[in-house]
Amino acid sequence: MKLVHYTKDGATRVGIVDKTRIVDLVEFTKEPDMSAFHGITRLDEILSQGLLESLQRAAPRIATTRGGVLIDSATFKSPILNPEKILLVARNYLSHNKEQDAKPAVEPYFFTKFRNALIGPDEPILIPRISTKADWEAELAVIIGKPGRNIARKNAMDHVAGYAVANDVSFRDLQFSTRSHKAPVTLGNNWVKGKGLDSSFPLGPWLVTKDEISNPHDLEISLRVNGEIKQHSKTSDMIFTIDHLIEYVSAGMTLKPGDIISTGTPEGVAAFTGAPFLKGGDIVETTINGIGTLRNPVRAE
Repeated sequence: MKLVHYTKDGATRVGIVDKTRIVDLVEFTKEPDMSAFHGITRLDEILSQGLLESLQRAAPRIATTRGGVLIDSATFKSPILNPEKILLVARNYLSHNKEQDAKPAVEPYFFTKFRNALIGPDEPILIPRISTKADWEAELAVIIGKPGRNIARKNAMDHVAGYAVANDVSFRDLQFSTRSHKAPVTLGNNWVKGKGLDSSFPLGPWLVTKDEISNPHDLEISLRVNGEIKQHSKTSDMIFTIDHLIEYVSAGMTLKPGDIISTGTPEGVAAFTGAPFLKGGDIVETTINGIGTLRNPVRAE
């Protein structure tokens, strides 16, 4: 099942993708036995209220639900709108370590973004006036569907609702800055400033439930800028698998429905290939086979 946020009559609605159309959740859940969904206006609520499995069981009814909006004419929003946590793991692909001439980490290294970074399909990536080195990072995002803390690896996938395409937009001149106010910086890379600016985490185009992805570690992942391939790899190049990441990050930290774990990027980013950084007017398309394509224009402030 593919679940989306889309806009209709100026309001954000929950939709279910049915081939070339989007069926509105309100229309799909009119039957009395679907009363638990009445009044729900966000996919985040479906996850937080534990209703995803009920919705999936009703999936055969989608084809008989009338109406809908053509996908090509719809305006999408991020499939998750209000996550408590956006967690990203650094250098989790062997090829990305190799292009940096770095040794693979012995355990996952996480950093965070915030809700201000979250945008959806076709929303612009903003290059702020304080940066001239905006970079891309194609990533597979994991959406948490079941809360948990100290989750054992063998149970980790039970906590996954599904997957989406993500782009960890990075401002390299801020992330790798070496001086601040004419004084040496000795605290390491500036992850918050270099990664957490507005519009730096495109997510979409929808949430694909985990039952539709037989093996999330065998997906083709790619990114294009203005139609030119910049990244092309497979998720099998991950160093730490999704179950490992969930076990690691949930140790001492409660994961909640709607939390996002972005699983790292393969080789091909601008910072380590010499490719031009993003500029206003560029179009970035991030694709993961089996999930979809996330398209975002770039706008300079």
